[in-house]
Amino acid sequence: MKALMAVATAMTLVGCASVTNDTTHGVRVDTRQKSGAVVAGADCVATNDYGSTSFKSGDTQALRRSAGDMTIVCTKNGAQPANARLISRPNGGMAGNIVLGGVIGAVVDHNRGTAYTYPTWVELVFGESLVFDRSLQTGDAVVKGLPAGSATAKANAPGRSNVTSHQCMQQLPGAIC
Repeated sequence: MKALMAVATAMTLVGCASVTNDTTHGVRVDTRQKSGAVVAGADCVATNDYGSTSFKSGDTQALRRSAGDMTIVCTKNGAQPANARLISRPNGGMAGNIVLGGVIGAVVDHNRGTAYTYPTWVELVFGESLVFDRSLQTGDAVVKGLPAGSATAKANAPGRSNVTSHQCMQQLPGAIC
C-alpha cells in the first residue's frame, strides 16, 4: 500500500505523462508525388515551439512532443514543397492526471509536452499543403491528410472552436481539449 501511495504521489508531483512518455515520439514521414509515386529521401524539416529537426522522408523520426501543432516542410529536386501541419492532441497520460486528480501533474505534463502526441504516420504530397489530425488516426495506420483551409480540416481543428490545445490548457489546467 505504501508503494502504491508513493507512486501516486510521484505521478502527482511529476505528471503521469512525464512518467509514461518521453519528450519525443516516433513519427513516420513519407513523401509522394501528386501521381502517387513514392519519393524517398526528401529533405524535411519539422518545427514546433521547441525548435526544428531535419531528417529524410521515408523513415520514422523522433520528434519533440508539444501542446502546439507541428509544421513539416519536405523538398526534393526543385519540386514544389510538400507542406504539412500535424495537430497535437492530448494522450492517455493527460487522462491519467485527471483520473488521479493531479492538476499539478497535468500542468507539468502540458508544459513539457509529454501529455500530447502527433499522428504517428503521415504522407506528404509535393505541391500540396495538408493537415494531419491525430484524432483521425486508427491504430498505427497512415493518417489521411486533409487539404489545408478545407471545411473538413477546420472542423477538426483543436477544440473545434479555434482554441489550440495550448490555449485550452492555459484557460483550464487539467482539461482535456
